[in-house]
Amino acid sequence: MEIITTHTNTDLDALAAMVAAQKLYPEALMVFPGKLSRNVEEFMALHKDALAVTSLRDVDLERVRLVVLVDTKNPRRLGKLAEVLKRPGVEVHIYDHHPWAEGDVRGTVEVVEDVGATVTLLVEKIREQGIPLNPLEATILALGIYGDTGSLVFTNTTPRDLAAAAFLLEKGANLGVVAEFLGRPMTEEQKSLLKSLLLSAQRYQVNGVKVLLATAAVDEFVVGLAVLTHTISEIERLDAVFTVVEMEDRVHIVGRSKVAQVDVQEILASFGGSGHPAAASATVKGVPLARVAEKLRQVIEQKVRPPLTAAGIMSSPVKTVTPATTINEAGRIMLRYGHTGLPVVEDGRLVGVISRRDVEKANLHGLSHAPVKGFMSHNVIWVTPDVPVTEIMQLMIEHDIGRVPVVDNGRLVGIVSRTDVLRTMHGELPSRYRTLYAGHVSSAGSNVAGLMRRVLGEREWELVCQAREIAAGMGCKVYIAGGVVRDILLKAENLDLDLVVEGDGIAFAGEMARHYGVTLRSHPKFGTAEIVFPDGFKVDVVTARVEYYEYPAALPRVESSSLRQDLYRRDFTINAMAIDLNGERFGELIDYFGGRQDLQEGLIRVLYNLSFIEDPTRLLRAVRFEQRYGFKIEPQTLKLVHEAVRREVLNRVSRERLWEETKHILAEEKAGKMLLRLHQLGLWPFIFREVDFWQVQGVLGELGDALALLEEWGFPCGERWLCYFLAVVHRSSPDAAQELCLRYHFNKRQIQKVLATLEAWPRVLSLLGQYEQAPRSRLAEEVLALPREAYPLVLALAGENRVRERFHQVLLLVKNSRPTVDGSFIKSLGYRPGPLFREALDAVRRAKLDGLVKTSEEEKAFVQEFLRRRQGEDGLV
Repeated sequence: MEIITTHTNTDLDALAAMVAAQKLYPEALMVFPGKLSRNVEEFMALHKDALAVTSLRDVDLERVRLVVLVDTKNPRRLGKLAEVLKRPGVEVHIYDHHPWAEGDVRGTVEVVEDVGATVTLLVEKIREQGIPLNPLEATILALGIYGDTGSLVFTNTTPRDLAAAAFLLEKGANLGVVAEFLGRPMTEEQKSLLKSLLLSAQRYQVNGVKVLLATAAVDEFVVGLAVLTHTISEIERLDAVFTVVEMEDRVHIVGRSKVAQVDVQEILASFGGSGHPAAASATVKGVPLARVAEKLRQVIEQKVRPPLTAAGIMSSPVKTVTPATTINEAGRIMLRYGHTGLPVVEDGRLVGVISRRDVEKANLHGLSHAPVKGFMSHNVIWVTPDVPVTEIMQLMIEHDIGRVPVVDNGRLVGIVSRTDVLRTMHGELPSRYRTLYAGHVSSAGSNVAGLMRRVLGEREWELVCQAREIAAGMGCKVYIAGGVVRDILLKAENLDLDLVVEGDGIAFAGEMARHYGVTLRSHPKFGTAEIVFPDGFKVDVVTARVEYYEYPAALPRVESSSLRQDLYRRDFTINAMAIDLNGERFGELIDYFGGRQDLQEGLIRVLYNLSFIEDPTRLLRAVRFEQRYGFKIEPQTLKLVHEAVRREVLNRVSRERLWEETKHILAEEKAGKMLLRLHQLGLWPFIFREVDFWQVQGVLGELGDALALLEEWGFPCGERWLCYFLAVVHRSSPDAAQELCLRYHFNKRQIQKVLATLEAWPRVLSLLGQYEQAPRSRLAEEVLALPREAYPLVLALAGENRVRERFHQVLLLVKNSRPTVDGSFIKSLGYRPGPLFREALDAVRRAKLDGLVKTSEEEKAFVQEFLRRRQGEDGLV
């Protein structure tokens, strides 16, 4: 015989899990082990005919060979059925969402996973196996999920619970019925018990955590203590609530927690209980209520961890100004360090706060020269270092403020921003460095040393390991940072190895260079150095620094700083991560700004609102990274892009910096898509204002395929960026194109290639259209007049496949038309080197193209005849 059972005081999740288990074990009987919760009693009163549940007294326990346990594995919660599990030959299958605890039953099948409701695990199995569900069954299973997750709002709810609920809705689950049985009114017994609990409630603090402990005693068992505990938690709004109620012959304990510092599962484990960190319960038999309550108080005092306080999340030291500081200078400091406000300090005392909004208001009225004391907020809300983060959050909400100074003995020691509080709310508790794993799955842990080893080349990996040893010997700290971290997590090749050193970066680079016996180039002004290997491979080393901008679009100035500030100066969150290379932390990923999540979600996000104002070239980088990786610019960042375009910030950038970023785009594999995106965002006119994008859009879209086809044919095209530039200007006049070249400081040879392309490409296309009639030598001459970088342009403009194939044939002709004779043969005939040599070789090439000569001997005869004619014409010897 097979049976399916669950815990006593069966709740909705347990009932639903039993019904779901019977879909997987259709031959098994559902058996309640004891009492039911009130919701289940009421549900069964209406649905007992639809659900075939066998009474325990009707089961011959001697014949049971398989027990399917759902929503529990604690034998103390199984009543008489616990004895069946001890008999030899009885197989046990377990489906449960509670963590393992000492004394739990073990099974041959164990599906124990951290989800909000046990039934979620079974629904996943039903879905995988394609087992049909009718609307009633779907409704019962949904009751279990909604009941155990507080209608999907309890903190134990997981994405898997939501997916299971969505699946059940597709199968016809009736949310009206779910709401009816979840929202049942309290019985008179429950109301009486709730009143007793509230009257007896004791409120006290443990390590700054607000805890409520309520006790009561009733003669008969009252179902729904968990619901009553949750109700008290909602009424009192404290951090944790514990109820201790003596019913019949035992004491029942239920705990609920809203903060990470109180793990109720850990606390109630001392009483043999189980559950989750936020919700757990226990039952004690044979111990008086008062003694249980006193022991619970002692355990709470031992187990509650100190809360996260202002000292744990504040930024320090704090940039401050004095009351006499001018509005203009305060604004420059905010811009310099990326702050949105600054404390105002006088004689060591905190006297006010000046915000960016205050600065902008003063500037609007032409008062940038005025001191901040006339515009700062005087009623400063501040806290001490030991104030819990939860209280700081309430202060921010009540007073609508974005930053709270931290004061210790009258001295300003730090500041907590709204961003700091939000990070703690969403589970990202800062440590010295917040370490997170940014792979495509979230279960791989925080250490990426293995991934780094697989992605980096042998030389790069050896360099990373050596950097670790050198840093340890010098007593400094070293990290990989920036784009290489991003590409390691994306498993993309990146040979640009950037090291950040907390300490003397130049001295560190010197040790690295000496170890490898290679060249060192140092730049003391910027605290940077390059380690240059003989084959040109370079490693960039920087001292952890913060770059700031004295005014928008200026070149950055540099100060020594910490790793966090060094990462904060980066352009986007996905480029603001680092990997620790030090000691036991080797390989740990450091992510202060959510780059991991943005990488997973494919988002390009700036680190602060003034990012594009301070460095407008980041606009071009945003486009480059977005298109390279197939990401999207995050909505708020996109708004900042549009605002930066509206303010024409790119006009403030030097031509050199603007072209450097543009050239990077033109060299990318997806340059065509990037140029289209520049147009869509309104950035194109700042770079190529003389060129109408719509005139060249088609060619830019085709150029990537043309480059790939030429590679396939064996005709690589030189500098990729120049190929795209030629496509951009191919419809421009020579004067306009030359002006653009001069603006961006092209060298003489590059300008010659641009002008040669503009002159030759129309003739080449025309001759290709007359391929059958045009002499091959003429076609070849025109193609030879084109720089190799213009080949993709011709191919993209050719359009029809037959014209493209003609171009291919001409390229092959040019490649194969090189004469076998050379200057040494002409010299052996007695001629002096000079222009005549080139004329003779060009003539034989044309003859070979037109099929007039084929063999080496015919080439020599042709050259001799050509030279005799020229000798007769000019008297040359």
